[in-house]
Amino acid sequence: MTAGNMVYSAPALEKGLDIIELLSTEPDGLTANEIARRLKRSINEVFRMIMVMEQRRWLSQSSDNRYRVTYEVVKFAIRATPAQGLIDAAAPIMHDLARSTYQSSHLVVLSQQQGFVLHRQENVGPVGFGMRLGAPIDLVASCSGNVLLAFSPADLVDELLKELPRPKALTVKALKAQLASIREKGFESRPSLRTEGVHDISYPVFGFDGALAGVLTIPYLRLIDGSQQFDFDGTAAALAQAATRISRVLGWAG
Repeated sequence: MTAGNMVYSAPALEKGLDIIELLSTEPDGLTANEIARRLKRSINEVFRMIMVMEQRRWLSQSSDNRYRVTYEVVKFAIRATPAQGLIDAAAPIMHDLARSTYQSSHLVVLSQQQGFVLHRQENVGPVGFGMRLGAPIDLVASCSGNVLLAFSPADLVDELLKELPRPKALTVKALKAQLASIREKGFESRPSLRTEGVHDISYPVFGFDGALAGVLTIPYLRLIDGSQQFDFDGTAAALAQAATRISRVLGWAG
């Protein structure tokens, strides 16, 4: 961190942040020795830091001695950002959506060069499919990610597209045309590229200033036992209404 020409260093804090950042990329966790080796530090350097973060409930240790980041970290991050207001606005509406459609949903926001699952609502029925809270979302390949890009400011999208990896066959021109089509439709819907049988539907959520606040997505599953509450079109319509309701709660008047 710099201030003017001054360069500041806080070694203990940097070690702690290095551990959190490393474990955020390892959902299965790492042992203390693996953390030390990956960070190229001695076990003595990281052990006390791990113990303190475990006491503060930022890390948890499993029965196989692997450490994982807990939701406590997410909780503090959300409290310190406008994200809490978005969750407060979205949570009851997403619950209503789950009760009416028997589908799960998740709310995605832009976080640097990827999407981030900020809130999730499980299907209230006996069977469902849902994204993990805090899961990263690919901006180029996913339905939610494309809607995030489609409704973000053009200059931000231009900067992101310079850095984001994409298939060789997909040119920037072709991707921009795809995003323009999503903006024109006002939403996106496509089969999941990751899970067979799932059809993603994503709608934008806007804030009071008309700027994109997030994307609400349902990973639609079709049931074959006759218990389906809404068909695909009915679910998409309910999702569109839910995204609009959240936007209205946030003060959007569009």
